[in-house]
Amino acid sequence: MKIALAQINSTVGDFDGNADRIIAAAAEARRRGAELVLFPEQAIPGYPAHDLVERPTFIEGNLQALDRIAREIYGIAVIVGYAEPVEREWGKGLFNSAAFIVDGEVRSVHRKMLLPTYDVFDESRYFDPGEEPMVVEYHGVKLGVTICEDVWNDPDFWPRRLYPRNPVAELVRQGADVIVNVAASPFTIEKRSLRREMLRAIAVNYRVPLLFVNSLGGNDELIFDGASSAFGSGGEILAQATEFREDLVVVDLTEGRGDLHSRLEGDDEAALEALALGTRDYAYKIGFKSAALGLSGGVDSALVLAIAARAFGPQNVTGVLMPSRYSSEGSVADALELAKNLGVKTLTIPIESLYSQYLTDLQPHFEGSPPDTTEENLQARIRGNIVMALSNKFGHLVLSTGNKSEMATGYCTLYGDMAGGLAVLADVPKTMVYRLCAVVNREREIIPQAILSKAPSAELKENQKDQDSLPPYDLLDGILERHIERGMDRASLIADGFDPLAVDRFLKLLHSSEYKRRQAAPGLKLTSKAFGYGRRIPLAQRWRP
Repeated sequence: MKIALAQINSTVGDFDGNADRIIAAAAEARRRGAELVLFPEQAIPGYPAHDLVERPTFIEGNLQALDRIAREIYGIAVIVGYAEPVEREWGKGLFNSAAFIVDGEVRSVHRKMLLPTYDVFDESRYFDPGEEPMVVEYHGVKLGVTICEDVWNDPDFWPRRLYPRNPVAELVRQGADVIVNVAASPFTIEKRSLRREMLRAIAVNYRVPLLFVNSLGGNDELIFDGASSAFGSGGEILAQATEFREDLVVVDLTEGRGDLHSRLEGDDEAALEALALGTRDYAYKIGFKSAALGLSGGVDSALVLAIAARAFGPQNVTGVLMPSRYSSEGSVADALELAKNLGVKTLTIPIESLYSQYLTDLQPHFEGSPPDTTEENLQARIRGNIVMALSNKFGHLVLSTGNKSEMATGYCTLYGDMAGGLAVLADVPKTMVYRLCAVVNREREIIPQAILSKAPSAELKENQKDQDSLPPYDLLDGILERHIERGMDRASLIADGFDPLAVDRFLKLLHSSEYKRRQAAPGLKLTSKAFGYGRRIPLAQRWRP
């Protein structure tokens, strides 16, 4: 049997658009000889829809789209994810389900059994768990249908499991010839290899082919990378879809081969593609077609400008230079050279007159108080007002440029450089910023070497350097990764070789800046633990590790 894996870019709540994509992909799969086409988890309503699934009209729209898909697809069977309401006296009354459609009707419904409730996932808030996995036979092949998390509980792969049941094992005991997994598995750098290894291990352990179709696109903070794959019973790759682009691949289970599309070379290349996709989809799905950002001549704004040019096209991006008395000539020249290399237009709006007026008007009220970060932050807030004014006037999405290292330590200004609609680098540590810049420059120098080689500085006072206020970034990022992503406490960090004073300094900055992060723009998730809705820390609390 030939089976197609169709990774499509669904938009939450766009029932007509999502159905159009599904119908078109099914027609292409049929044209290419497939007898069955698989679509991702919640492909019809979009994922994650969060509290929208609590609205009856939202669920009804999803059911109407399912009916339309069943009516309009012919000559090929379909497995597609949707939200299934069920009338009963207890529970949520809603399942995360996949419909198996043949000849215009839903022949069977398969309900997700394992509902994740960690990090960004909160599925028990909305769905009831399925009670039994189910095998369905089609053209003589017994298909064991699972939905995303259902395959993430293999006891032979995970040292500690989150659930007592293993749907894959239960389906194999029912006689499944093939395991099908329809998923909406968000991208993280760590997961990129881990997920592939896990799926291969399942195929090998149970001696059955495994077909994995994943969602594609950005939905708010989450980025879905696609990377749909088919594994043979020996763990070999039979088919592979492209990462970060809509794609359709066909696998012939009888012949044991299928379409093998290219895979990105390394994790940094994948991270850069993820950020461009996440930025583009966040903007387009909420109605923005252009972007603006403050351009300082520093490495962070340089990388965001390069990502924005990929996401929107350079003709739709505006870099705004807002020099002050502390801006070096080199920084201004570097920013202009970068914009020229990318083909991005620039505006130059000096802030000196505005800043001087602020100082003049506030001087009587600041009498007797020496200059401090207050005066520094005024400059950042003036710049924030300017880029937001351009957004209001011309409809640009403002991209903020702070990185994860700065967000972690509070080295950012509320209503200043944090102003914006999307924080592109919010989950990118400073050391990774430089690695991604190297990827941008791989074929030719786009980001000028002068930007990459100078010491990072906010340029808010004379001779200012980031390292005046922060530990060296390689040290800071080492602590950040271990504490935020791995959960290592103070004692473990020190035992791992970090200086106690540096650890204490980082932890103090981290905890004192939680209120800033709560007010930040949404940030694209790249790592296992981002500063977003997957990390929930109370603001009013006194615990210190």
